[in-house]
Amino acid sequence: MTAAAPLSRAALAARGVDLPEPEIRMVHLGVGAFHRAHQAWYTAHAAEPGEWGILGFTGRSRETADRLTSQDGLYTLVERGPDGDRFEVIGSIARAEPGERVDELAAALGRARTAVVTLTITEAGYRLGGDGTPDRTDPAVAADLRLLGEAIPAGADPAALRPVTVLGRLVAGLEARRRTGAGPIALVSCDNLPDNAGLLAGAIGTFADAASAELARWVSREVAYVATSVDRITPRSEPSLSEAVRDATGWLDVAPVVTEPFSDWVLAGEFPAGRPAWEEAAARFVARIEPWELRKLWLLNGAHSLLSFAGPLRGCRTVADAIADPWCRRAVERLWADGVRQLPSGLDLDRYRVQLMARFENPRIAHRLDQIAIDGLTKVRLRVVPVARRELATGGNALGCAQALGAWVASTLAGTVEPGATIGDLLGRVDADLARDGRFAARVESAVRTLLDRPLV
Repeated sequence: MTAAAPLSRAALAARGVDLPEPEIRMVHLGVGAFHRAHQAWYTAHAAEPGEWGILGFTGRSRETADRLTSQDGLYTLVERGPDGDRFEVIGSIARAEPGERVDELAAALGRARTAVVTLTITEAGYRLGGDGTPDRTDPAVAADLRLLGEAIPAGADPAALRPVTVLGRLVAGLEARRRTGAGPIALVSCDNLPDNAGLLAGAIGTFADAASAELARWVSREVAYVATSVDRITPRSEPSLSEAVRDATGWLDVAPVVTEPFSDWVLAGEFPAGRPAWEEAAARFVARIEPWELRKLWLLNGAHSLLSFAGPLRGCRTVADAIADPWCRRAVERLWADGVRQLPSGLDLDRYRVQLMARFENPRIAHRLDQIAIDGLTKVRLRVVPVARRELATGGNALGCAQALGAWVASTLAGTVEPGATIGDLLGRVDADLARDGRFAARVESAVRTLLDRPLV
């Protein structure tokens, strides 16, 4: 094999691989491992990928931008299947910048050729309050609303502003687009939020209203919001991944990403200025996103939560470990049965469940349970409670949901985070109505006692 060389477009060309820098027509906020395994991969596999380059902005850290910049935006995507790895250099990111470079964001959005903004900023990045609108008690939100409200009406250059929130920066960029007359644009939230397009629209509207009436009117007329459901397990990359890439490909890559072979992307909405042909990479465009969101939330995410709580109590560390445990596997299958009964037809549910099981069983994707278990109470309220309520309302026993909630209760009790708490206390915290249902509460308690294998108060 040729001696290892730093990854770059010129080095690729020298070895006969043509990956020229694509024209920037998309902006992405939140360049991390998931974006590079998902939206950037889909863009690289769309028809005519050279026409749709991405300008990516990082979140809090500039490290990813620096690493990508050092190798012309290129990185190796390692698809880790049960039987081996597949290595692919992805070239759809034309440039990466630190998130605070509002001047670069404003310049990109001020160009008519820029047609799409995608976001993977995590739920925390939206800085929403309990009502789903920007949290005005958040000091960063309050500061950005004040900044935009003072600077924009005074005619300040949006590129010179320094908002600290992602959405504040995005709205400054949209003001730059309004001033240049660059035309309509699509904003595409790719975060795991129910009604992600609606939440993004509301948040952008709040920031635009604070900035100026002119911007608010322009946003309502020129900005389209696209709803999505995204799915591709992308665990944290270990330092040894760069060594694996070097040994397999001969490239010295400081920004590789590891992911599973499976990927899924469902979108609903309009792209008034055009978009890549993502359907060429099997993305799905639908009229309504909600059924697809619920399919993923209840089946994939719900099962992940169940495993993350029950698995450690059964001596497991990863998803693959946990799904091999008989109690966990049966509980997942019961949870899926509950969810499938409450989902509409037309979602290819039988095939999806088979795919999910194969993904969970993949021993070479080290998807750690302790990472999935973070913020467990919020997750079970979103992923399990709605299914339990619907199952009980339609005459079911919601056994899978009861075992999932029992796993969270047992995990909480075992962690001694809640000294003196009882099973009833914790179930009531999840959902008061479910706690008052005697039969359902008994099923939860049975699961708790099984998992802890000892009597509890």
